[in-house]
Amino acid sequence: MQDGRITLTQFIIEEQRHIDGATGDFTSLLNDIVTACKVISNAVNHGALVGVLGSAGSENVQGETQKKLDVIANEVFLRSNEWAGHLAAMASEEMEDVYPIPERYPRGKYLLTFDPLDGSSNIDVNVSVGTIFSILRCPGECRTRPSAEAFLQPGTEQVCAGYALYGPSTMMVLTTGNGVNGFTLDQNIGEFVLTHPNMTIPADTREFAINASNMRFWEPPVRRYVDECLAGREGPRGEDFNMRWIASMVAEVHRILTRGGIFMYPLDEKMKAAGKTGKLRLLYEANPMGFIVEQAGGMAVTGRSRILELEPEGLHQRVPVILGSRNEVQRVLDYHREHDATHAA
Repeated sequence: MQDGRITLTQFIIEEQRHIDGATGDFTSLLNDIVTACKVISNAVNHGALVGVLGSAGSENVQGETQKKLDVIANEVFLRSNEWAGHLAAMASEEMEDVYPIPERYPRGKYLLTFDPLDGSSNIDVNVSVGTIFSILRCPGECRTRPSAEAFLQPGTEQVCAGYALYGPSTMMVLTTGNGVNGFTLDQNIGEFVLTHPNMTIPADTREFAINASNMRFWEPPVRRYVDECLAGREGPRGEDFNMRWIASMVAEVHRILTRGGIFMYPLDEKMKAAGKTGKLRLLYEANPMGFIVEQAGGMAVTGRSRILELEPEGLHQRVPVILGSRNEVQRVLDYHREHDATHAA
């Protein structure tokens, strides 16, 4: 730009040089994703003025009630990314099966997973929500017959991950494995502009985020960690901690990227009793956010293992998520390992 600011498109073209085998397809794909996020941002910002609030009267594949904007955002992502020839298929938190690119369009070498509207339960109360996405390479011959198995790649295989945050300003934060950068949408020119270069998460923090209403179901390592934080200056940590909870993963992670912290949605006894392996989806939430957090210097674990090393078993697999400032996440990981070792003996 003439004023010296760097647009997202310009930045992506420069970043592409660091990605093995990346071509103009990658830049164009990200531009299509950006376009989708701009459309969703506009719908979120207008809210009740354009009749997009409230329930859609349907459920997604996880049995969760869909908001009108869930359905709208999902459709926007599909329509924005199906036609240009960069993708072989897409997978969404809102759809049971993969979405192969229709035969009338050319197919490309990438796969796209996305949560079109994370935190949508907050829509009706005007709290920040967002979009999460991840780009994978299409393995083997999957272009001709893309299937769910093509998406079951560990998070370490991600080419790019990012999120859009629809708050007081609309932001796009992404990584291609070369650090994390944030861009703010300039409404006057319709472009995302680099405003937060080289985002990093402080290794230490005195802020944690967890849904305390589940306290009675927590495993001992999580309860131990939170109890020590709540004990404050008089407790074993010797410091006072603050607790936060927004119920929007995008907003939680963005706060951590901005000033540090730890976010926890751990496995608990209630989930175990229901036969669940976690709350958050591996492909649509945990992997992309884990990639971003690690690239910003943080850690992302299940409590017992690194999230990005998990071998996905299904499109909608759920996992526990603990991520954020490295030293705090490591402490929670150590507590799990101590507890498991003691009980194994």
